[in-house]
Amino acid sequence: MRRQMTEFARSFDRAAEEYERGRPGYAEAALDAVGLPADSVVLDLAAGTGKLTRQLVPRFARVIAVEPLDGMRAQLERVVPGAEALVGTAESIPLDDDCVDAVFVAEAFHWFGTSAALDEIARVLRPGGTLAVLFNERDGELDPPLTQAFRDTLDELSLKKPPEVTVSSGLWQAPFPGPFEPLEEERFPHTVERDREGLLASIASWSVVAGLPDDQRAVLLGRLAELIPEGRYVSSLRTDLYLTQLR
Repeated sequence: MRRQMTEFARSFDRAAEEYERGRPGYAEAALDAVGLPADSVVLDLAAGTGKLTRQLVPRFARVIAVEPLDGMRAQLERVVPGAEALVGTAESIPLDDDCVDAVFVAEAFHWFGTSAALDEIARVLRPGGTLAVLFNERDGELDPPLTQAFRDTLDELSLKKPPEVTVSSGLWQAPFPGPFEPLEEERFPHTVERDREGLLASIASWSVVAGLPDDQRAVLLGRLAELIPEGRYVSSLRTDLYLTQLR
């Protein structure tokens, strides 16, 4: 199953442009709740195209972004030049011991939620350092709503993803607390507006879509495109923040 999870995670590199085009950022109130001073040194781990990184750069003195996938990291370097982008993984972070005040992981911890990753995060944190895990979750219906055929297609895609690689399964929390205090959870409303192309790009960036063979992916996205009229679409999301400190 770990190999299957890795293959799903690697599929994001095939959809880096769509990820950048369609994925939302995170509720600013969630970042406020982390409560770090402006002179902090922070790490955005598994930073992707820098969706969270760009929100951290104006907040903190130094922001390091670690991302293993070349395509995703190229987007990050283009869009967020104010961050230090490095190649690395959650199990092998290219930083010294005790060198950052906080580690942020946005929309990614479920891909590597192991004791080894948690220990590596603890290694680079300073004593008492903060770990903030964030996820965007749906918290209402799309406005305006789309057809039943569209919703049925999305439901079919969701069923194809093994529960082990979903956030909602909660399996990513298994290695906690480890060297950390118990997780504390807060939820923050997060409304996102996208046009037709942004909505389609978001779907194209899902691992279960990005991992399809090229021909199947093209057919699926073509079918979905026919079901999405031109317009602006408002997604009612929430940003879930899981916060803990190194013991």
